[in-house]
Amino acid sequence: MTQQQITLYTAKICPWAHRAELALEESGLEYQRFEVDLANKPEWYAPKVNPASKVPALTYGGPKTSPDNPSPESVKLAESYVLLEFIADISGKLLPSDPVQRARARFFVETFTSKFAGPWYASVNNGDDPSAILPAIDALQSLLPTEGGFAIGEYGLADAAVTPFLARASVALKNDFGAYDAGLGVKVWEILQNDPKYARFRQYYSDVSSRDNFKKTFDQTYLTQVYSKRFAEARAQRSKA
Repeated sequence: MTQQQITLYTAKICPWAHRAELALEESGLEYQRFEVDLANKPEWYAPKVNPASKVPALTYGGPKTSPDNPSPESVKLAESYVLLEFIADISGKLLPSDPVQRARARFFVETFTSKFAGPWYASVNNGDDPSAILPAIDALQSLLPTEGGFAIGEYGLADAAVTPFLARASVALKNDFGAYDAGLGVKVWEILQNDPKYARFRQYYSDVSSRDNFKKTFDQTYLTQVYSKRFAEARAQRSKA
């Protein structure tokens, strides 16, 4: 059976877009990747790909064309979790066949994302104490299999969904990047790295970050450079307020 063409529109800085890249790499599906400059989006992107003008988005089916001129015959899809489910459906991977296990995977994603996203962005962008993310890490850790492994055992959709946020938090905290007071990020990083309470979390992050799909799609050097500038400016602006 011939695979339908897939073009993914993404951005290295974006954790939501990174979800789809991790899933596609893990699925083994062939796809072409187009990097969208979020600060200077192409004029054709919204009308031709995603009217919301966000990443990630993908085109599916139709003839293979240049990413800047997707075929009208292709289906256009967007929103990171929708794409995760879609990739799982068309690949037959990333989600188990058992409905209970599928529900557990979805619950893992919902639990972590709902607890993590608000406190995280409030800390790096607004200057709140980054230790507010620790309850989200506690919740994630409590759902992991105690004997090791990924979110529900084998690597799947749930791991692709949460890893981008853990990776970006790792870069920001250990480098103390954020609008919060200097030193608070490193303090949280040291807790996560040294407190015995977080041993299971450390093993989990080591497992997901050593996987080939992560190594191929995560550009730590690029992210470090962008965060260094972005969050230095955010801290400076907050100090003037």
